[in-house]
Amino acid sequence: MDKIAVYFIPGLAAGPEIFENLNLSKDKYSINYLEWKEPLALDESISNYAMRMCEEVKEKDPVLVGVSFGGIMAQEMSKFINTRNLILVSSVKTNHELPKRFKLAKFTKVYKLFPVNIVSNFEDYAKYFLGKSLQKRAKIYKTYLSVRSKSYIIWSINAIVNWKQRKPIQNIIHIHGTDDKVFPIKNIDNCINIKGGNHVMIITKGKKISKIIDKVLTC
Repeated sequence: MDKIAVYFIPGLAAGPEIFENLNLSKDKYSINYLEWKEPLALDESISNYAMRMCEEVKEKDPVLVGVSFGGIMAQEMSKFINTRNLILVSSVKTNHELPKRFKLAKFTKVYKLFPVNIVSNFEDYAKYFLGKSLQKRAKIYKTYLSVRSKSYIIWSINAIVNWKQRKPIQNIIHIHGTDDKVFPIKNIDNCINIKGGNHVMIITKGKKISKIIDKVLTC
């Protein structure tokens, strides 16, 4: 039996390390990890960026698994390539699922004041982007945020805040934690709930997420 090609896309500023706690059979799956590219310019469209990310996908009809901003990117990539499945973890399916503070940031343009120099200081990064609930765990997660380019950070924040997906793409599988503080579950429709899961549950609940992904792909 041919293996199912799965491409994992990490969250904002994260590298493939965030997937290390997943456990999927290498006999069943061809597992691949995508890494973030430098934007061509600060005003590069998310569509053009997604098209460039698709250049790294070498297999036909892959499964795209995206975490947080990686989930947004997976959806944009699916507009250029045929996918077997589209799986989101701790992400959003439309701009309507973004919390109010993101919408307010778009309206006021306050996101442009985001102090991008904090990418070299994870503790401050946690305070600004991950929320107070994660600050105590900052040292634990520091190693998972490996993309520190200022231009990438500026570009990605702009891409999230100004994302224009108004209707969900069909046949998305959405896995979401009930304690997600970045994308609160009260704003999320049609998802598989993981009780107690927070925004970084891809790290903390890898075993449970692995079982869900395997079940979805083999049923």
